[in-house]
Amino acid sequence: MSESEKNPEPKGPLDAPLIRPQKAGLLTGLRSSFIAGIVVAAPMAITAYIVYWFITSPMKQLDGFVRMLLPAGDSRLETITQAIPGFGLLVAVLAILALGAFAKNFFGRAMIRTGEKLLDSMPVIRNLHRFFKNVFETALQKSARSFKEVGLIQYPREGLWAMCFVVGDAQGEVRRRLSLEDEDHVGVFVPTVPNPTSGFLIYLPRKDIVPLTMSIEDAAKVVFSLGLVVPEYSAPEEAVRKLEQLADQAASERRSLLQRLGGK
Repeated sequence: MSESEKNPEPKGPLDAPLIRPQKAGLLTGLRSSFIAGIVVAAPMAITAYIVYWFITSPMKQLDGFVRMLLPAGDSRLETITQAIPGFGLLVAVLAILALGAFAKNFFGRAMIRTGEKLLDSMPVIRNLHRFFKNVFETALQKSARSFKEVGLIQYPREGLWAMCFVVGDAQGEVRRRLSLEDEDHVGVFVPTVPNPTSGFLIYLPRKDIVPLTMSIEDAAKVVFSLGLVVPEYSAPEEAVRKLEQLADQAASERRSLLQRLGGK
């Protein structure tokens, strides 16, 4: 054995490790558990509160409005409205159904046309009525074609890509003016981040849109999360390859089964 092995030189302060590993203590474990609890509980609590607020707030307002319409002094009706939660909402749904059924027959359509003519004779109210009527008719009648596609466009300049929601084909004067270019133009909505309720309406040729296969809900999650939550994606080629592997495996199992049956 050499002399250096018998008498090792003492290590100085420079030879000690700069960072010494520390064992996880009780406080560290509690802190980690507390953070994990917040991650689980906070989204659930916020979601439950928002849903509760959206349900209870309109119900309370409708209940108060229905109580105002009921005859005063009738204790039985007051007892019913207080005993049944959401009584105002139930009355509103029944009233809307009755109004819709009334609007489908001849007399109902005639009365609605008379009421619309009366509203059209008022300067300010006319504009408001036409605006909201167009919005609801467009949203309810064309919901099957609107906001069903997600894509990417180069915005605000070439080389930068923004996620967009395809609204629909260009209509009216916009379509007539843009049809001079002999291209199919569509309207897209480019949302702002992280609030997708505001954004920009842009008309551009359909060929300039790169379509995406993700759903509207998944695209909204991407916008809400600032791009941190991205849905899983599998290329069509990979899906085809997996199907081919499953088909080959099923064929081999079938051949082996036939061979065993033939041997018997």
